Amino acid sequence: MNGGNYLPSLSIHSQSHCLPSPSRISPRSPVSTSGSESGERYSRKVFVGGLPPDIDEEEINASFRRFGSLVVDWPHKAESKSYFPPKGYAFLLFQEENSVQQLIETCMQEEDKLYLCVSSPTIKDKPVQIRPWKLSDADFVLDASLPLDPRKTVFVGGVPRPLKAVELALIMDRLYGGVCYAGIDIDPELKYPKGAGRVAFSNQQSYIAAISARFVQLQHGDIDKRVEVKPYVLDDQFCDECQGSRSAGRFAPFFCANVTCLQYYCEHCWAMVHSRPGREFHKPLVKEGADRPRTVHFRW
Repeated sequence: MNGGNYLPSLSIHSQSHCLPSPSRISPRSPVSTSGSESGERYSRKVFVGGLPPDIDEEEINASFRRFGSLVVDWPHKAESKSYFPPKGYAFLLFQEENSVQQLIETCMQEEDKLYLCVSSPTIKDKPVQIRPWKLSDADFVLDASLPLDPRKTVFVGGVPRPLKAVELALIMDRLYGGVCYAGIDIDPELKYPKGAGRVAFSNQQSYIAAISARFVQLQHGDIDKRVEVKPYVLDDQFCDECQGSRSAGRFAPFFCANVTCLQYYCEHCWAMVHSRPGREFHKPLVKEGADRPRTVHFRW
């Protein structure tokens, strides 16, 4: 075993049980597990995979426009200026959520996967996979009796987009124990997974074990991916050393993820505490973009 390079690995398959969730299920942003108040159940963004290699954007649009107005997209589409999805998959961005429901009702189901036949100039009626995102899959409470502590929550980066919150929760619970909540970060407009998540633990031991691992191997269906684990950095915490007295009451900009610290600091207290022997090499984390913690180089 190679010291810090050991990656715990667990896979999860047919997990379908779910617990009722309290009204506040996310450490930072409450999300309803039953869809929005408007009755929406699915993201308006739908993955379609296994497309014929010679199908272009207009032909994809023609295959799905019977369900409603849509835009066809794929990664780096604007930069590539290509009319064909380069990797055999695309995203359907519907204008209305009920278009997604109509699409699902039309699909053929094989085991837990949905398929619809589309045609290209050289291939007729090819089954392609349709993968909608159900809004209720974005949050899962493993133990509703436990209080959620944002300071025992980790950020998980690079989460495979098909992975549901229940699957993330159960994988992390088997690896480290003590999981009480997991959430998948979603785009606020289309409500589609952004490729990151959060996991809240009920105890400090499990939390430290998770952030100490730094990476974990997630296995889900055909996916086997190494993902990053970091402390979930909050932007509304006072310095743990001075409680904001040395920063004019402003929130602390830095968090130290080293297990000997695990505290928030203002600039003054960071410099003071981390000038001590053994702590001078600690690196601060700051909150960045989609709740992603980022390492910064602190200048004394």
